[in-house]
Amino acid sequence: MNQACNQQTLIDRTAVRDYLLGLQDAICAGLEQADGLATFRTDAWDRDDGGRGISRVLAEGAVIEKGGVNFSHVFGKALPPAATAKRPELAGGAFEAMGVSLVIHPRNPFAPTSHANVRFFIASKPGVEPVWWFGGGWDLTPYYGFEQDCRHWHNVAKAACAPFGSDVYATHKQWCDDYFFLKHRNEPRGIGGLFFDDLNDWGFEKCFAYQRAVGDSYLQAYLPILARRKDTPYTEANKRFQRYRRGRYVEFNLVIDRGTIFGLQSGVGRIESILMSLPPEVRWDYDWHPAPGTEEARLYSDFLRPRDWAD
Repeated sequence: MNQACNQQTLIDRTAVRDYLLGLQDAICAGLEQADGLATFRTDAWDRDDGGRGISRVLAEGAVIEKGGVNFSHVFGKALPPAATAKRPELAGGAFEAMGVSLVIHPRNPFAPTSHANVRFFIASKPGVEPVWWFGGGWDLTPYYGFEQDCRHWHNVAKAACAPFGSDVYATHKQWCDDYFFLKHRNEPRGIGGLFFDDLNDWGFEKCFAYQRAVGDSYLQAYLPILARRKDTPYTEANKRFQRYRRGRYVEFNLVIDRGTIFGLQSGVGRIESILMSLPPEVRWDYDWHPAPGTEEARLYSDFLRPRDWAD
C-alpha cells in the first residue's frame, strides 16, 4: 500500500495538524463532561531535538480513574527499526510524524477501557521518493462483557467506514482483531474495532477524510457505553479482576504496540507522554484462571474471541 508520493504539494500538513489539535480538544471536552468532576491537566512540551506536543491527563475522576489524550508532532533524522522492518529501503531516512492517541481507564470495572489513535507519517531519504501514510483506529477492552455494548461499538465503526467502500469495515475490523492480539497469551486484548496503517492508496484527500471519520466517531462509540456502565454496583472481587485484566493491557503496550515501540526507539518521543496509556493500578496473579460459570469466565468464552458484532 505504500505508494510513493510524487506530488508533495498535494499533502496539506497544516490541515492534518489543525484537525488533530481540534480532535484533541473535542475528545477532552466530551470526556470531561462525561466524568462530571475532574478536568484534564494540560502539559505542552517542546524538545530541542525534534519533538513537540500537548499531553492531557485526567486522574481520579468520578468516572475516569485515569485517562490520557496526547497530541504529538515529532521529527527525526533516522527512522528507528520499528518503522523500517517492513520498509528496509527507508532505513536511515528522516521522518515526520503527528498524531493523537488516547487511552481511557474507567473506575468502574463494568465499564470498558478504550483506546484510539489517528496519525500521519512522512518518511524521506536521499535517492528514494518520499512516502506518506495515515494510520489509526480504535478498540475496546471490556472486563465484563455486554453484547449491547459490543454491538453498539461495532455498529458505529461500520457506519464510519461505510462512505469509503463496502469492504472497508470488514477489512479494518479483521486487521484490528489480528493486531490487538497477545500471541504470548494466545488471546485478544479485547473485542476489537478498527485498525488501519500504511494507508495512502486512496490519495491524500480521501485518506485524510477517512482519518477524520474514524477520529470523529470515537466519542459517539464510547460515551454511550460509559454512561450505561459507570454507576453499576461492583465488589472488591470485580475490582480485583479489573486490575488483573489491566495487566494484559500493560503487556500489549510494552511488548507489542507499534506506536509505543516507535516512540521508545525513535529517541524523539517524550517518555511521560508515551507511557501515559498505562493504568494506575494493575496486578498479576500466578497461573490464575476464572471459576467455571462465572461472569469472569464468560468474558473469555464469549467475548475474547473474534465475532461479527455489527448488524
